Amino acid sequence: MVFNVSDSDTRKTITDFPYEITKMEHVWIPMSDGKRLAATIWLPKNANTYPVPAILEYLPYRKEDFTAIRDSIRHPYFAGNGYASIRVDIRGTGNSDGYLPDEYLQQEQDDALEIFDWIEKQPWATGKVGMIGKSWGGFNGLQIAARQHHALQAIITLCSTDDRYRDDVHYRGGNILASDMLWWASTMFAYSARPQDPKVVGDSWKENWIERLNTNPYVHEWVSHQTRDDYWKHGSICEDYEAVDIPVFAVSGWQDGYTDAVFQLIENLPYSKGLIGPWYHEYPEVAGPEPAIGFLQECLRWWDQWLKGIETGVKDDPKLISWIQDSLPPQVNYEERPGKWVADTNWPSVNIQDKQLWLHNSKLTDTYTKTDSVIVPSVQEHGYYNGVFCPFGESGDLPSDQRLENGKAIIFTTDPFTENIEMLGNPIFDMEFKSNQENALVAVRLCDKAPTGESTLISWGMLNLNHLMSHENPESLITNKKYQAQIQLNCVGQSVPKGHRLELAIAPTYWPQAWPSPKPVTLEVLTNKNTKLTLPVRTPQPETDAAVSFEAPETAQVIDREILREEKRTREITHNMLTDTWKLDDYSDEGERFLPHNGLKHGSKNKNIYSIQSGDPLSAKAECYWELTIGREDWDIKILTDSEMTSDKQNFYLKNKLTAFHNEKQCFQRTWEETIPRNYQ
Repeated sequence: MVFNVSDSDTRKTITDFPYEITKMEHVWIPMSDGKRLAATIWLPKNANTYPVPAILEYLPYRKEDFTAIRDSIRHPYFAGNGYASIRVDIRGTGNSDGYLPDEYLQQEQDDALEIFDWIEKQPWATGKVGMIGKSWGGFNGLQIAARQHHALQAIITLCSTDDRYRDDVHYRGGNILASDMLWWASTMFAYSARPQDPKVVGDSWKENWIERLNTNPYVHEWVSHQTRDDYWKHGSICEDYEAVDIPVFAVSGWQDGYTDAVFQLIENLPYSKGLIGPWYHEYPEVAGPEPAIGFLQECLRWWDQWLKGIETGVKDDPKLISWIQDSLPPQVNYEERPGKWVADTNWPSVNIQDKQLWLHNSKLTDTYTKTDSVIVPSVQEHGYYNGVFCPFGESGDLPSDQRLENGKAIIFTTDPFTENIEMLGNPIFDMEFKSNQENALVAVRLCDKAPTGESTLISWGMLNLNHLMSHENPESLITNKKYQAQIQLNCVGQSVPKGHRLELAIAPTYWPQAWPSPKPVTLEVLTNKNTKLTLPVRTPQPETDAAVSFEAPETAQVIDREILREEKRTREITHNMLTDTWKLDDYSDEGERFLPHNGLKHGSKNKNIYSIQSGDPLSAKAECYWELTIGREDWDIKILTDSEMTSDKQNFYLKNKLTAFHNEKQCFQRTWEETIPRNYQ
């Protein structure tokens, strides 16, 4: 995970703002239980005389070092335009007191409400607050909005979700998301172990650090809750959309892992609007692939409307603005995604019509023709070329040519299209099937096949077939009994040109996206009227679509930093033909940087290995390794973590080891081991 600022030829750096800015560092916000949260505040110099609204970003990612570079381009921009922009470390992270035992806790929300109370009492504050955040900060913005504090007037949520079970890094379609379950847990295992800065908090850092080092790995809790129970319902605003009664601006990108949530939010929240570009898991003013946009200007339009009462036209904006991507050959990274902006006044949109295709022999056809069935066997190594679930924009993140996958699945193909089509929304695959095993899953890929043969993945989805009735109460399948399943694929904004085809791939495996079923599965897909693919085809609206435009991106001046070690990425798939073992080795050295303004240096390295043996689902193994460094002068910290996940027919086995060094001497080591029963996984 890289929190950096990418270079862009189109981005403009602003140094002359309407308001002169002051920066308040190491501000302590007291909590009612005696703990303190660490904050940095940028605000207009005359705010004590002329109070301003506040904008809060509330994260666990360490404002003094890890996010300092990205914070520097955004928070001063808001302050220079008449806001108090506040960056707070969540309890147990950065220089804030305590330790962080899990994601999105009730305590995190309670603390936020106390932050609002504190802001209201400040002489520089009008009492009106907005929240902005990407990923974790997007999640908690929604969750805290549902708590309905009177000071919180509007939020901007980026790359987030309304449903922590259905649409996050732990489970997808009721399956363990093997590519990310352990990886994200190992990430927070390492991140949560980083200490406070003794230069800021004093000698108490040592005692607090021991508490942080002993934090249990989050993966124990996550794997223990394999169904959509109360653990996941907490923090999922879809449980009660009406609780979010303030304006919400929901933002994501087609390369992000959280695009579906934008559609869910704008459909269910009356005071909402959505924006989807071609981007990775990043803020749109610095995101790739191009085009980046003037997102901070859009944020100001939003804040001025809802926090200052200035009519900016936001109330008349389309419900959804999205980027329809042109067809391109498959590449593991794109510098640019050509396409066009389109506008839909409402969502669901009257501009979207369903196009249904049926399976016939190896074809996808507009008309149903009676056939019997197709046998879909297990190939355990199917899925290695899917790319990263939630790309951050590193080289190699995106899917490879799907011809590398198609021999490991059953493929259905349309005839060449006789005219261009545009899709916007979620493709749906309905399937009548039989299974030869009690536990099974299905994965579905949708690809754009060029006349020259290249196959570009444009969407995929998967479903734990034991969750047909619900994600809360799974049931064993009765072998060879007919069932009906519906698989929602990830949403798309995609043009498919004349002469191209669509490919539909079906398989009961998708490693390392889905943890494999306990036994090899053979599905029989019945190719009758109940088995079909439904595409969300959008009719272009030339007048309203052409009216969409954005200013060029602009930011505040990025802080000075020195690159001590450059970034490096390798991503390799190997096949040992003697053992018939497949392995994905994904290594990311995220570099090391020195920040002259506070004397801190920080760096990280991450390696993830996903291996499996052909024909043996119980050989699946995920391994994740982290090295984090942070320090200054004679204070040097290094944290090493080693995480592993395996399974047999009955259980999952988790092993996590953490080793810490202070000034190059090992000062801590602990290993956690946990056995968790499989629950229809």
